[in-house]
Amino acid sequence: MLGTAAAFALFWAMAFPAQAGVMEDPVSYEAAVAAGVGAESTPASDEGSDSGASVLSPEQQALMAADPRWTARVNLYHAGGGGATGNDSLGCRPIAMRTIATDPRYIPRRTRLFIPETVGMRMADGAIHDGYWYASDTGGAIKGQKIDLYTGHGRGSMSPAMRFNQRRLTLVDAGRFDGCPPSWDSLPSQATQMAALGTSAGSR
Repeated sequence: MLGTAAAFALFWAMAFPAQAGVMEDPVSYEAAVAAGVGAESTPASDEGSDSGASVLSPEQQALMAADPRWTARVNLYHAGGGGATGNDSLGCRPIAMRTIATDPRYIPRRTRLFIPETVGMRMADGAIHDGYWYASDTGGAIKGQKIDLYTGHGRGSMSPAMRFNQRRLTLVDAGRFDGCPPSWDSLPSQATQMAALGTSAGSR
């Protein structure tokens, strides 16, 4: 009869056979980055979204079908706990899930951006993201094809967008904006838009 240790070793060898009898050493994060591991673009996904609940406007549909002008690797940033403080580079209050920090030599400030991968993202308050972001901030560490997405206050605010962190996303040029990025409160809610759509459909 096998001892407990021998039985466990036999089970482990059967469950996880070594390739050609050789166990590979772990790869460091730096080596993985240098080798380009994980550098692929984020595929379209319904993960974390309310699939089918978003009603796309004709502009959104056109932007979804448009060729991206830029691609960039994403970092998330937040206020509090050593995160963002104060106003953005335009002197505006950063707006959660709206404000983007860019390298203005790559993506000019005041560019209104449409990020197809973020359409349908369910945010912490239950609202569904419409894909629009606003290049109103900059940062010393943001060089070239990098962007920082502002998620709100505290590390917990990053949760809805965490799947985009360190991924390369596509950015469609949706024009320019004046003033500051709009707050979510200044836009009609999706529920209001859905109700209006239902009312207009019922009146036909």
